[in-house]
Amino acid sequence: MLRVASFNANGIRSAASKGFFSWIQAADLDVVCIQETKAQTHQLVSDPLFYPEGYHCYYHDAEKKGYSGVAIYSRKEPDAIITGMDNPIFDREGRYIEAQFGDLSIVSLYLPSGSSGEERQAFKYQCMDYFTQCLVSMGQSGRRYILCGDWNIAHKPIDLKNWKANQKTTGFLPEERAWLDKIFDELGFVDAFRLVNQEANQYTWWSYRANAWANDVGWRIDYQIISKALSDQVNDAYIYKAERFSDHAPLVISYA
Repeated sequence: MLRVASFNANGIRSAASKGFFSWIQAADLDVVCIQETKAQTHQLVSDPLFYPEGYHCYYHDAEKKGYSGVAIYSRKEPDAIITGMDNPIFDREGRYIEAQFGDLSIVSLYLPSGSSGEERQAFKYQCMDYFTQCLVSMGQSGRRYILCGDWNIAHKPIDLKNWKANQKTTGFLPEERAWLDKIFDELGFVDAFRLVNQEANQYTWWSYRANAWANDVGWRIDYQIISKALSDQVNDAYIYKAERFSDHAPLVISYA
């Protein structure tokens, strides 16, 4: 059994102050993929809290302080760690880290949001286009992938509360949703969560505004997208909501 979690921390130090690291130990996780650490490794290295006992810990920081950043914690030491997508435009924002275990790669991915304006939406599309090429290469590599992360896109109407009102909102734009269609229908990757849970109201992000959490007005924008070869190994999945560590909730999936 391999238990993998994906979680956008919206600041790893903030999440830590809310009990995130206690939950990691209690949840018996084998690999934890974190996005939006919003920290530089030198700010964390002297505090054992950010290097929990029993885990090998790897960070890929954004150049800009207090921004973006991804991390992977793994009980088993990886054979290799890859940081970045081999594109300096995106890599300076600390959006990709990959741990390799034999022919299995587990990735922590943080795709851009376009919510701050047209310029960032254009950057998001640019990143999506480039990452498509990465996905094609992954599919041809013979490796198996678990791509954990905040993809900043809700795929279908079932994946957000108010889909009719958000059809012109970044994160649910037709072009963004069509891109996920391509990943699943043409490139052969699979939304692992939906293999075992087809229910509505399965959200991983809630705005801090308008009592969204209390009213469960959420979006499912955090995924574990996997190689088709792993499809028959998805045992179960859950979104952890008993505690709130950030505006996202951890997504946990168990693989045989």
